[in-house]
Amino acid sequence: CPRTGPYAVPGKICKSLSGLVSLGHFSSLLLTIFSLLFPPPRSYSKPLINPCYDGCSPFLGTTLCDGLCPPLGPRVEFSCCPGPHTLLTHFLSWHCPGGPLRVEFSQRVNLEEVEKMNPEVRLGGRFTPKSCTALQKVAIIIPFRNRDEHLKYWLYYLHPILQRQQLDYGVYVINQGGEETFNRAKLLNIGFEESLKEYDYDCFVFSDVDLIPMDDRNIYKCYSQPRHLSVSMDKFGFRLPYNQYFGGVSALSKEQFVKINGFPNNYWGWGGEDDDIYNRLVFKGMRISRPDGEIGRCRMIRHSRDDKNEPNPQRFDRIARTRETMNSDGLNTLTYKVVKTDKYPLYTKITVDVGSP
Repeated sequence: CPRTGPYAVPGKICKSLSGLVSLGHFSSLLLTIFSLLFPPPRSYSKPLINPCYDGCSPFLGTTLCDGLCPPLGPRVEFSCCPGPHTLLTHFLSWHCPGGPLRVEFSQRVNLEEVEKMNPEVRLGGRFTPKSCTALQKVAIIIPFRNRDEHLKYWLYYLHPILQRQQLDYGVYVINQGGEETFNRAKLLNIGFEESLKEYDYDCFVFSDVDLIPMDDRNIYKCYSQPRHLSVSMDKFGFRLPYNQYFGGVSALSKEQFVKINGFPNNYWGWGGEDDDIYNRLVFKGMRISRPDGEIGRCRMIRHSRDDKNEPNPQRFDRIARTRETMNSDGLNTLTYKVVKTDKYPLYTKITVDVGSP
């Protein structure tokens, strides 16, 4: 405050004004800290903004997270992208960005626009990070039939998420041709086999086409134990329906998948195959790992049950006999015919004949 001249301010008034300014600065500081620690959900974010995740490893020693908090300091160097469970990474996730996402299905998706927003995705839905060497090569396998609108939403949301997670990945949509009863697990086995013909993948994420993660700290990669990624679905009130549940989205390494002889081929129609898969993992001495309930939230695109995907009346009997059948029903007995393979800008679509029950 000026103390002399035509604009002089009396001392008591000056002190009061200074106190108000200091209080204002303190309040602004508190609001800034709160917004960093508890960021609001984002509606959508660009695919390649400062990815600070544990999906990549240092190339010749370091990985750079460029542009971290430009107003607060210079670029920051990490030995590897940090994981999602510390105060530091909570702070970084806002700037990198990361954290809760607002997932909505109210507007139609134009795939040409999605292509423009993901220029680094190569033909067939392939992406490799440029700033680091990915720890894993991940094949995303989607069992599919007559769900084109759902697939558009999946591509719209997941491509940016997977790129921010710095994964070396490819998207494979395994389309069941013909009119026979749907066989989800067999399609997943086929996706495993066909994707390995294209690239040396060592991690496989099996995802239903109608499930979208609500937090991009839910890393779509493999762990030391089989990973269940869709922990908290809105369909189940954001709760795990039962402890053995392994449906929706899961991740297994190549070694884990081969160890259980893949998934069963004889579950025709809806239900049962997830519990069979869980049994296989347990019988081979593995256990399920999961993200926490907040990070593992996901939203399902509502829909009616598909034709030729009625509940499987034999599922309970088959689940009860997993130990007997797992060595004679799986990858080692998989038969199918590839009808055609289409390479689209955002995914690879493999149409197959899976036979009949």
